This record gives sequence, C-alpha cells and structure tokens, in this order.
Amino acid sequence: MDRPRRPGTVLTVLTAALLAVPGITALSSAARAADADTAVNGGFESGLTGWTCTAGTTVDSPVHSGKAALQATPTGGDNAQCGQTVTVQPDAQYTLSGYVRGSYVYLGATGTGTTDVSTWTQSAPDWQKLSTTFRTGPTTTKVTINIHGWYGTGAYNADDITLVGPGGSGTGQPPAAPAGLRTTSVTSSSVGLSWSAVTGATGYAVYRDGARVQTVTGTSATVSPLAASTAYSFQVAAVNGAGESAKSAAVTATTGAGTGGGPADLPAHALVGYLHASFANGAGYTRLADVPDSWDVIDLAFGEPTSATSGDIRFDRCPVTQCPDVESDADFKAAVKAKQAAGKKVLISIGGQNGQVQLTTTAARDTFVSSVSKIIDTYGLDGLDVDFEGHSLSLNAGDTDFRNPTTPAIVNLISALKTLKAKYGARFVLTMAPETFFVQNGYQYYGTGKWGGQDPRCGAYLPVIHALRDDLTLLHVQDYNSGPIMGLDNQYHSMGGADFHIAMTDMLLTGFPVAGDANNVFPPLRPDQVAIGMPASTNAGNGYVPPSEVTKALDCLTKKTNCGSYAPHGTWPALRGLMTWSVNWDRYANWAFQKNFDAYFG
Repeated sequence: MDRPRRPGTVLTVLTAALLAVPGITALSSAARAADADTAVNGGFESGLTGWTCTAGTTVDSPVHSGKAALQATPTGGDNAQCGQTVTVQPDAQYTLSGYVRGSYVYLGATGTGTTDVSTWTQSAPDWQKLSTTFRTGPTTTKVTINIHGWYGTGAYNADDITLVGPGGSGTGQPPAAPAGLRTTSVTSSSVGLSWSAVTGATGYAVYRDGARVQTVTGTSATVSPLAASTAYSFQVAAVNGAGESAKSAAVTATTGAGTGGGPADLPAHALVGYLHASFANGAGYTRLADVPDSWDVIDLAFGEPTSATSGDIRFDRCPVTQCPDVESDADFKAAVKAKQAAGKKVLISIGGQNGQVQLTTTAARDTFVSSVSKIIDTYGLDGLDVDFEGHSLSLNAGDTDFRNPTTPAIVNLISALKTLKAKYGARFVLTMAPETFFVQNGYQYYGTGKWGGQDPRCGAYLPVIHALRDDLTLLHVQDYNSGPIMGLDNQYHSMGGADFHIAMTDMLLTGFPVAGDANNVFPPLRPDQVAIGMPASTNAGNGYVPPSEVTKALDCLTKKTNCGSYAPHGTWPALRGLMTWSVNWDRYANWAFQKNFDAYFG
C-alpha cells in the first residue's frame, strides 16, 4: 500500500507540472483570493449595518460565533426579512451560507439573472447551517441576499451569513463617514437635516436615536413623524456597494410644543385617577369633596349603557344602600364646582369592565351624543373619558387600514366624539383609557389579519386614537391586567416592573408599524398627551409595581436615566404624568401612589 503524500507535496508537484507546459501559467495568489466573502457584516457584529430589515435586532445570546447574532420575530403580516444587495461579477458561481435557529427559517438570493434560489429549515432547535449555490447571469452585477422567518411563527436567529465567490468589480471599501451634519428645520413633528457629500457614496442612511429610519440618495432628509416637545439625536452614514461607513458625529434637536388636544390650563405634570362614583367595593366610598388636591383629573366611574348597542348612557350615583356615606346630589354638584375652581378637571368615564358600548348604528351614535351631553350638563363636567373594554371595539374582516376605518362601530364612535368636541369647544377635555391589547398589541396584530383567524379586537383602538389625535387631551393606556406585549425591540414584555411601562409608553411616543407593515405606521403622540396607567395598590389590579419602579420608569422616559433592559427611542421631559385605578384604592393604601407622584414632580 502506498504511503499517503502530505498535501504540500501534491501542490508542489502539480505546480511544477503546470509550469512545464507551454502557455500555462501558475495561479497567482491574487487570483486565488478572488473568491471571497462579499456579504457585509454577515456576523452582525456591527448591529444591522449593511442590512435592511422589516423587523429584528441584534442580541448577544444565542450566537453561533463572535459576540452578536440577528434575532427577528415574524408577525401575522410580516415575515421579518433582513436583506442586503451585494455587488457581484457576471457569469460567476457563488455559494450562499449561514447558520440559523428557530422554526421555518429561509435563506435565499434574488436578482441572480438566472434562477433565484433559497433553502430553509422547518425546525432548528440549535444552530443549523443552510447553504445554496447559484450562478449569475451574463449581465448581472448585483444580487440581493435575504433571510426571513414565516408569518406568525416564533422568533428566529441568524449568524455568520456568507456569500462566497468572485468579488464584484469596483467593490472597494465602504465610504468615509459624512461630515457637516446639521439641522435645517425643526417643527413640532419633524426635523430637517443636511450634510456634506462623501466621495464614492451611492446613498446615505439616516439614524434617529441609534435606529436607522431612512435611506436617501441626496445629502438632505426630513425625519418625521416625531413627537412634539421631544429631544432627538441624529446621525448619518454613507453607503456604497461595499457597505456602510461609520456614523457621523451626532446632532440633537428638540421638536416644538405643538398645538391642540385640550385645555392649556392642565398642569405640566398631571395625576389622573378614577373615583368610584356609581358603585361600592372593598376600597370603600370616597366623597368627591374628600379627594386630595394632588389629583388633577378625576374620572367619575362609570357611565354605562342601557344595553350594549343602544348608545344610551346613564350615570347613576352610588345608592345609599351600598354607600351609606354617599353625599347628596346637591353636595356632589357643589364638589364638582369646588374642584374646578381649584383648577381640577372632573370627567364622566364611559364603559369600564361591565359597560360594553357598541355604536353599530347611526341611531346609537346620535343617542350616545345626546345622553352623554345630558350627563355633562347635569353635573357641569369638564369632559369625557372613553374607557371601552371587553367587546366594545372590534374590527370587521377586511378593515385593515387604521387611517381609514370602515367598521360601523369604529366610524360611529369617531363621529360621536368629534361631535361632542365641536359642541363644547376647545376647553372640552377628552381622554381615553384603552387596554394594551387594543393599542400596543397592534404592533404585531391588527384585526382579523390578512388571512383571518386573529382576534378582531387586536389594535381596535388605534383608528379611534388616530382620528381624534388633534382633539385628544390625554391617552392613558391601562398598563395592567395585561398579557405579555411585544415592544419595539421585538421582545415580549410582561407586567411587574418598570421595563413594561417604559416599553409600552415608548411605543406611543415613538410610533410603530401596525401589524409590522412599514407602510402603515401609527404616528407618535405628543408627550403632553400621554400618561402612564398603573394600579394604585396590589388590591387594585394585576400589574402593580412599587413606587421605586414607578420612579425608574419616569426617570428613563423623561431623563433617559435609571433605564433597565429596554432602551427607549427618545427622551420626553414633557410626559404628562400618571393615571391610576383608582383614587379609592390609593386611599385604601394610605395614598402611597399619590405621595410618590407628589415627591417626583414636586
């Protein structure tokens, strides 16, 4: 048996033989190096630089190699694709490979000029290599490589994506970082930017607070929509076929205050609470006159309909059989006037857990307007709080655009609220207290979805909030009694700590694509329109957090200090304040919630 030769011996003999044949030259080291990895940042060590993603972020665990990997979660309307366009040579062979974890993960290439290719795994509980090959067409100079999951499945991970083959002609190096970044205009909802041109750049990526938000070909951009009275940081990077440059030096800008949305005499930071005015429970009855001055907005709970679809709202004060110390109607009305004289706002809250309101007809709409007006006029109230829960709001199949709703119950509610606002004028206070399922859950799911089967209540408050955003005084989403909700970091957040309140509030102040659709973005609200809804005590509802966690949430959102694992996309010192369920339960807990608010905002 022959003794195996060492690899180096074979190469030496082959090279000598080639050199001995006329007309044949040895392969140069430069030629051998022509086959290279042409993918940019395939290991995601530089974040998402070089990639364009509909969803996703980088994580430090799990990783296949290095210190980072991609993690993305598909939604019902988005497969969470990340891709990049790579410069290639015509009529050349390429191998596309990568490592993935998760279910239904795809890796592929398009624009090859021959046959587009893809490969996938149905299930990869640990890192699994995917690989496919293709040949470019005779005139192909650019190919797009991409990786994605499948609609509505769980999160997937990807790492070490490579495209090995001849480097594209003129790929060179990424361009230099842009210089001269400055603001050219600032409004309450947008910031204009410009910068100096960079030699060799084919485009520019614009970043807001570290997140890529735009790609442009010129040397200027306008970033919108933005929240009013909010500080933002901007950077820009230059892009060409070889990749993306380092980011420019940052510039900061604070948007203007904006207009509309309620009375100017509401305090800069307000404490909002619900007062059990029509019923009794374990918290005990609290007379309106006995509510401390710290409470700036008092929502009388609740006005309820005579039937779910009647639109006929009635407000019955707590009977003496349930509330032995209830005040008389005359004393109650006098207390309303006294609170208003002290600068407080007293509203009627419609709905609640037991008050299902479905304005399915125009007749119900008109009855809603007249009956709510009667309550406001009878007690001399400042406005209305919309606390629709349960099955009050849902979206019909096919109603997919929050900007143009078609469901009658949604359309009629919007019309009714606009009518009330027009009737009472600029000083009319309009607030809303939806649950997270009806608002932030719309980031993942909206209505029944493109293929049906989803809960039609998903995100159903979004068209109402959007239609009334210029008339809305306060939105205080109930960050309690909630299941886990996905935040803008594409991670699920659960009740019980500051991070949940930070993530949920950041979504309102940053805006988000509805059902993952980048072309259907819910714009941010102004920070002065937003208060954070929390239970006052452990007795009040699931999701209670102690005062120390309340302080952490406020620090992070208003100062960007004391933040936890969730990094907000801005800093909002004009955040309006806090809402709690309820005044009665806070009194039961020795006013702990109120005292913490007073200590924080002075």
